[in-house]
Amino acid sequence: MTAGLSSEADQRAARALFRRARLQRWLGRRSEALALCRQAVDRADYSRAYTLMSHLALPGEDYFRVLGRIHRHLRPRTYLEVGVSRGESLACVLPGTQVLGIDPAPNLGKPPPANVRIYRETSDDFFAKYSPRAELGGQPVELAFIDGMHHFEYALRDFINVERACSGSSVILMHDCYPLDERTAQREQVTGFWSGDIWRLLLLLRTHRPDLTVRTIATPPTGLGIVLNPDPTSRVLADRLNELIAEYLAKDFGVLGARKPEALGLIENRWAAIRGLLDSRPKP
Repeated sequence: MTAGLSSEADQRAARALFRRARLQRWLGRRSEALALCRQAVDRADYSRAYTLMSHLALPGEDYFRVLGRIHRHLRPRTYLEVGVSRGESLACVLPGTQVLGIDPAPNLGKPPPANVRIYRETSDDFFAKYSPRAELGGQPVELAFIDGMHHFEYALRDFINVERACSGSSVILMHDCYPLDERTAQREQVTGFWSGDIWRLLLLLRTHRPDLTVRTIATPPTGLGIVLNPDPTSRVLADRLNELIAEYLAKDFGVLGARKPEALGLIENRWAAIRGLLDSRPKP
């Protein structure tokens, strides 16, 4: 199925199934609502059904709220964000944090505050030209959020570059790590609701970097990856970059199968669990 090519009859059927799913959710019948959402998106590309599905499959606070909690808990001195977009995630930053925001075409509604510097370029260009530590006055990146291109190899390069700027107690977050289904997890966007193939990066890190703690917080709409214990001296990924990209691009979505929660390190979207994970990292 390709976005926009479903018939009007299929669209009507999807809307009807979505309305039934919404009623089942209101009645507290989560599994029935989730099944109806899946039927809806099987009939047509219907983003409202995908959005409801995300809240049913990944209950709890959305990733912006969780990101805000993490900022308030860690109170990082420095923060780096790849993929500024409209600035919703930047709004989670505390006034005392020095911020580097990277986006070739940010769409901010107002000028950023004094503690935020925006670099209007791709992340590859930024890391080729600048040292984040130097831009932060010699300090490591204490918290980072990667939310740029929805393609695995871009996120992998971003991770390598961000890790180099970190310390062992830093925290690296990544968006779009837990796809809802195969259609929304494709490299090329064929649905309005889309997470891309960032899931491949989670698989890679959990296999080739056992020194890292790699989990996915079950936040709607598409999961929030979290990496602890970064090693800025590691060359494991950089030295095998092209080989690893080829290896993981060859993996089909089917490798996740029924093991998706385990394969992607899914943890509950409960603040007590998230806070415990954060507090388990080495202290600065």
